[in-house]
Amino acid sequence: MAQGWQTPGWQTGAKTIDRAEYDAGLRTYMQRVFGYMAAALVITGIVAFFVGNSPALLQTLFATPLKWVVMLAPLGVVLLFSAGINRMSFATAQAVFWGFAGLMGLSISFIFAVYTGASIGRVFFITAGMFLSAALYGYTTKRDLATMGGFLMMGAFGLVIASVVNIFLGSTQLQWIVSVLSVVIFTGLTAWDTQNLKESYNESLGGESLGKMALMGALSLYLNFINIFMSLLRLMGNKE
Repeated sequence: MAQGWQTPGWQTGAKTIDRAEYDAGLRTYMQRVFGYMAAALVITGIVAFFVGNSPALLQTLFATPLKWVVMLAPLGVVLLFSAGINRMSFATAQAVFWGFAGLMGLSISFIFAVYTGASIGRVFFITAGMFLSAALYGYTTKRDLATMGGFLMMGAFGLVIASVVNIFLGSTQLQWIVSVLSVVIFTGLTAWDTQNLKESYNESLGGESLGKMALMGALSLYLNFINIFMSLLRLMGNKE
């Protein structure tokens, strides 16, 4: 982010622009980030709904060893995407991003066989409200959330470890604790990520670099939303 007000304009990299132009560019960038995220959620929802309402597909995906591929593939794509996005063209990065959203839809499609449609819809809107509130706070607050963000990231890694351990333990109590902490941690991360996106905006990047940065920001927010949604569903969802 630019390091202060200049006269007569706002300094971004080697380019000086006025405040109105900078603010307009920032708004466009943030709209792009949230647009990518929303589109990814739509893709995930469509895939999950289609597969989740097909007993044959659910049987194939989750009643065979293929379930491990379905469950772990999104994690693998995220890691590869994060590590390799700078070497990809923007078109390739977009394709990987949309493909990841589809894979995530496959991995969570089982919810339509486990929970009622009404409770899935209710939890989705609750998640959306919490997410938007946290994002708005992160965008507007003057408080530096860096310290909180570092702590929350450590908590997120701890949740991953606890979730993996619980695959083997099968403890309902541990699952409840992980779900509650996930809601708190990923809601906080939403505020932190939004502030980071705002502060990392650099109008001078332009072109593919800014587009890739928007995709990475959308990915972070998307993962926060999915984690909040799945955690709330485990806590509040009505089972079939």
